[in-house]
Amino acid sequence: MPTEFISLTFPNPSTELNPLPNPAIDPDFLTRYARNLDDYEFNYTLVPYDSSYFDPFTTGATIAAVTKNLKIIIALRPNTLYPTVAAKALATLDQLSRGRAVVHFIAGGSDVDQAREGDFLNKDERYARLEEYIKILKRAWQSADPFDWDGKYYQFKGFSNRVRPVNGTSIPISVGGSSDEAYRIGGSLADIFGLWGEPLKETKEQIDRIYAEAEKAGRTDRPRIWVTFRPIVAETEELAWAKAHRILDALNANRDGAKGRLPPGDAAPQNKGSQRLLDIAKRGEVQDRALWYPTVTATNARGASTALVGSVQTIVDSLLDYVDLGAELISIRGYDNLNDAIDYGRYILPKVREVLKERENGTNGAK
Repeated sequence: MPTEFISLTFPNPSTELNPLPNPAIDPDFLTRYARNLDDYEFNYTLVPYDSSYFDPFTTGATIAAVTKNLKIIIALRPNTLYPTVAAKALATLDQLSRGRAVVHFIAGGSDVDQAREGDFLNKDERYARLEEYIKILKRAWQSADPFDWDGKYYQFKGFSNRVRPVNGTSIPISVGGSSDEAYRIGGSLADIFGLWGEPLKETKEQIDRIYAEAEKAGRTDRPRIWVTFRPIVAETEELAWAKAHRILDALNANRDGAKGRLPPGDAAPQNKGSQRLLDIAKRGEVQDRALWYPTVTATNARGASTALVGSVQTIVDSLLDYVDLGAELISIRGYDNLNDAIDYGRYILPKVREVLKERENGTNGAK
């Protein structure tokens, strides 16, 4: 399949650099943002989940209503919605969007945040529950015949799902993470596996782990790999690095001033992915061609936080490095959310696609 691009959904003008206090959804901004993604040919937008954040299903349905081609990735934690309800909700969105629904599962990387919504399972149990949850959804989507379920985490009798996915059998399932259980469950059950931006060597090692788990599970296919970055791009290398340091100064100032989502003295993250990013950051500020890690330490690796810094050509070349490793989905989002998405759509996506098209036609590499 061709390389595809993902952005994150932003429901209002608040950004990490200029955070607004307790902002509500701005319907006009959300519509404008989503339509720009659609117009600039992003393939997906991820609607995030947080214990204190907006409902992704309602937000995703709104995006579907104002776009034509953009696929909507609903982030979902299994503790928040019973799997039979989720099967119907996702299939409903799939029908409303004419086949554009995707689900990204979050097992839960923080005991504290899980507890805010009544979930007190430990990490291993959360992954075991996720595995059971995915199997139920697949069963519910594949057949309308009633079925019973008697698992460790879910039990029901005679459930029949009459809300079918558009393709009649499934909705793409994404799993992310950097733990052994994430690799096992994603490798065996997911259509897509999401990784945060790490150096090429570490990314390749993770991809190999995922593929090995797929093979071990007896799959004849493999999950598509999704890698996430925060590109900082400008006309020249010098301007890009100057911009990067202005962004870093703002991130540090906001954190020290208790602005935004991260308080001063934020505790070490519990999830393996954030721990990996912080460990890599200790090795040096720049990895590989342009992978920049001070944004990781400035945000305590809360969420996707590795930047790519440079000119348009440098960013394009860096993304192609990951495509060459096997990444078929590239998630890019910046720090000036709407304007960065427009810049990526104007300058980054077309150039990456142009190179890939030239390779396909055998016209690249003659220089």
